[in-house]
Amino acid sequence: MEQSKFCKESLVIKTSIVFPTDTNTYGTLFGGKLMAYIDDTAAIAAMRHARKNIVTASTDSVDFLHPIHEGNSVCLEAFVTYTGYSSMEVFVKVMAEDLLTGEVNLCALSFLTMVAIDEKGKSTKVPAVIPETEEEKQLYESGKKRAEMRKQRKKETEELASKYKLNKK
Repeated sequence: MEQSKFCKESLVIKTSIVFPTDTNTYGTLFGGKLMAYIDDTAAIAAMRHARKNIVTASTDSVDFLHPIHEGNSVCLEAFVTYTGYSSMEVFVKVMAEDLLTGEVNLCALSFLTMVAIDEKGKSTKVPAVIPETEEEKQLYESGKKRAEMRKQRKKETEELASKYKLNKK
């Protein structure tokens, strides 16, 4: 049986500077670039927790709360908050720092679901998670509800998708 692990064991911190090529016409970080950073840090956190290969199963949302400007540093913190049999919920917090003034803003929050897979590409068991801090405990305690909401959302998406026909040209 897999040994349980503390949330902090999966912690990933990624910091980058926002260059002009990373920005849109408003001088702020492309949303898609930030989403790639989020998926990357979440994947590393999940692999640290499971010590297995993983795939992204879903992204609940990426709520953009504050723009990230050219020249800012962008810092992402990710860790596993809740687990099922083979799935792991990963919380990602995004902050930006104006490197000239020192002002720091919370810019985005996101939850992703990662699934551990074996060498044949089949889902495989992951360790349970042990929350320690108040933030970790709150995220853990609300994790089951989010997991149930994801299952319902997936079911609704599958029902919607079954109504669409694929056009072959």
